[in-house]
Amino acid sequence: LLPLNLTGLTNGQTRLPEAEVMICGGAYPGAYSLANKLRIFLEASRTCGRLKVTDENPEWVMEVMPMPRVMPDMILLPTGDLIILNGAMNGSAGWENAVNPVLHPVMYKPGSAEPFKLLAPASTGRLYHSSAVLVPDGRVLVGGSNPHRVYDFRANPYPTELSMDAYYPEYLGVEFENLKPSILTVEAENNTASYGRLFAVTFELKEYREGGVGVTLVAPSFTTHSFAMNQRVLVLDVVAVQEVAKFGYKVVARGPPSLAVAPPGYYMLFIVHAGVPSAAVWVQVK
Repeated sequence: LLPLNLTGLTNGQTRLPEAEVMICGGAYPGAYSLANKLRIFLEASRTCGRLKVTDENPEWVMEVMPMPRVMPDMILLPTGDLIILNGAMNGSAGWENAVNPVLHPVMYKPGSAEPFKLLAPASTGRLYHSSAVLVPDGRVLVGGSNPHRVYDFRANPYPTELSMDAYYPEYLGVEFENLKPSILTVEAENNTASYGRLFAVTFELKEYREGGVGVTLVAPSFTTHSFAMNQRVLVLDVVAVQEVAKFGYKVVARGPPSLAVAPPGYYMLFIVHAGVPSAAVWVQVK
């Protein structure tokens, strides 16, 4: 589920946002049997399909990734971008059924003229049972890979992996330090972003750029088998931004309109300024 933009949904009456799902990569029909029985590893799919499920007559929009990929991990970032990583270029999901690990992550920017950007390669190939998750400081924690029926730490060329890597998205670069907000307080009772109600967040910022402040809520996902269950990014409706001290600012945002948009629970709240997110604080939505 790509980020849900909640801007302007409460003018007079509450309505649901546009919702678009995206599916990337995978194996073509017959790939599993060929890999499992004959050790023939077909090239994986290079395509991504997007479907706007809230349209009256939804249609698939197809795009092509820089390389084929089966068993990808796809993680939404607080900026609204998507990172695609791990997996293999040939074969199928399952025990010993994939080869040629994909080392290069790919960044996907929704709505961009050139949506896919190739990123710096990883040092470890991660196949079946890999996982990735966004952590509150904005990094993506990547781990695992066990393409065997048992733990096999000496398998060649794809041993069982217990190692973990932390991927630093571009926005964590030192050159963006002056643009990075630092959250001070959440001005809401019990740190709760109540449905449809206004709340405020104060933050510090060294270099403010006009019109560049957003508030996003990110549901913490449970990740397994290349699926980050419960993943959801909400771009909240920002009502006002004001300077309250030297390098100090307050943003007023509206909580999600309903539990249909944001199921009750805990979310990571990020302030995003000029495309650079703060570290997150935890808030409750209810």
